[in-house]
Amino acid sequence: MSISAETYGLMRHVYGPLSFCEGSKDEPELKISSAEVGKEKSQSWGWMGSGIICVNILILGSVLVTGSTYEDINIKAPHLQIFLIIILLLTSMWMIYYSIYTARIKNAVNYKDVHAGPTWLRGGLVLFAVLSIIMDIFKLASYVGYLHCGSAVKVAFPVVQIVFTFVQTYFLWVHSKDCVQLQKNISCCGLMLTLSTNLVLWMTAVAEESVHQTVVMKPQHNSLVSCFTASYGDRECKCSHSSCSIFKVAYYYLYPFNIEYSLFASAMAYIMWKNVGRLVGEHGHAKIKFRLNGIYIGPTFGILLVIAGLATFIAYEMEMKNEDAKTKEEALMMHFIMNIVIVSLMSIVTVIGMMIYRVDDREHVSEKSPTRNLDVGLLVGASLGQFVISYFSIIAMISTGVKDPLNRLDLSFAIIMVIQLGLQNFFIIEGLHRLPSHKVKEPSVIVNPYVVEPGNDMNNHEGSNTNTETSPDMPEDNLQGDKIQYKYKPLWKRQVLKEVCMFLLMGNIILWIMPAFGARPQFDHTTETEFYKFNVWAPVVNVGLPFGIFYRMHSVANLFEVFLIS
Repeated sequence: MSISAETYGLMRHVYGPLSFCEGSKDEPELKISSAEVGKEKSQSWGWMGSGIICVNILILGSVLVTGSTYEDINIKAPHLQIFLIIILLLTSMWMIYYSIYTARIKNAVNYKDVHAGPTWLRGGLVLFAVLSIIMDIFKLASYVGYLHCGSAVKVAFPVVQIVFTFVQTYFLWVHSKDCVQLQKNISCCGLMLTLSTNLVLWMTAVAEESVHQTVVMKPQHNSLVSCFTASYGDRECKCSHSSCSIFKVAYYYLYPFNIEYSLFASAMAYIMWKNVGRLVGEHGHAKIKFRLNGIYIGPTFGILLVIAGLATFIAYEMEMKNEDAKTKEEALMMHFIMNIVIVSLMSIVTVIGMMIYRVDDREHVSEKSPTRNLDVGLLVGASLGQFVISYFSIIAMISTGVKDPLNRLDLSFAIIMVIQLGLQNFFIIEGLHRLPSHKVKEPSVIVNPYVVEPGNDMNNHEGSNTNTETSPDMPEDNLQGDKIQYKYKPLWKRQVLKEVCMFLLMGNIILWIMPAFGARPQFDHTTETEFYKFNVWAPVVNVGLPFGIFYRMHSVANLFEVFLIS
């Protein structure tokens, strides 16, 4: 089709230069693209710098933590603590600077990630922070008793860590949703410094707790003798007050909370780092409130499972201190049976949830979110620790024979654990990638304004010009003059999913409590130790178990999220 010169001139006069003829639209696009390329190049320096910071801090921290674990290596606890004090102070100063800078600059943060830092996650962070501060206070009270014959660094370290915990908790509570647009390079490096610092603190706490469990509580294994055993370096150093042993026992029981605090803070710092320079729409998602309306079966049986697990765990810990070999064997048998029951029930319930997914009509989330990607990555990565321990146990049990009752129980528990981990990972990942459920309407009382009440004067309506056509939005039932009521009620499929989530959540809580507070059947049952030898089996457990413990707590958080979405 041809266009006349007059028509083309008129169109040019009205609309300006025509993009499909003169290419004016392409030029601005090239200019915008060039600007974006410039920004990308500028921001790439931030990513590279933050990566260099992360690699160096983590490698140096790993060397110091590993070296201070062995007595034969001339790296002591004060050397590690000096390094920790330095990075704690640097991280605290950066967080204070960021908070002051964003508070003084108007509209410093225009974009926020609605998925990042939900209230329940920040609440958990505050809870773990409080318990971590209490742990540091107990440490400080204990270290003061050794000040006369030890290093002053050991007293300074808990003080600095208390300050750091205060500053970081405030920083993450206020800024965890920020999508930084100003000073991106500095923010990238600062957030990666925060992430690396928390990971080094996590490694330090895990190393100290692992050595405490394998050496202090199992003194027959003397191949891992460390300065962490006493935490003061000199074995001949005596405490100047009588409360040292009490404080020491108290803060060891608080280590699991400190470990979880470091991991929570690391995850939140990573999300902030991923959100640097990210432009997020302001519409966000509607807030979903936590309600247990009509959810009874899952929480009830879950609480019963936790109570039963706690009872057997306490009995197991008490009986294992007994010198009688038969009593220890019975305690181990009771512990294995209880764990097999818990994991089996969780597997069955997870299968029910997966069957509900097959008939659930909710669509999958198409939007990419750093928070969701991190959740899935941490879930799968953390489960590898328990997978490794379980497969090591399976190989050891099969190789040595399963004639012994304890070996049979150990083998059964390891196999069921592998099945449960795989099923739960699939259930959680699938649930996190479903859109939030919509509610369906049920009849409720609504008066139809188009229906004339009996006894009303019909003549009042004669000759009126009122439009009596039915509204397309009005339901058909209203046209008959019935009183229709609408109320919201969740579908039965979503109801079952909520029950499943609550039961699995409680099951993961008890599976977190038992190993976090000292249950070590991997060492109490000696088959794996004798098969692999202690020098091989201890590192497998001490590396894999912390990941398994974190997996359970992370599963609790993810299951709570799936519950809200459902």
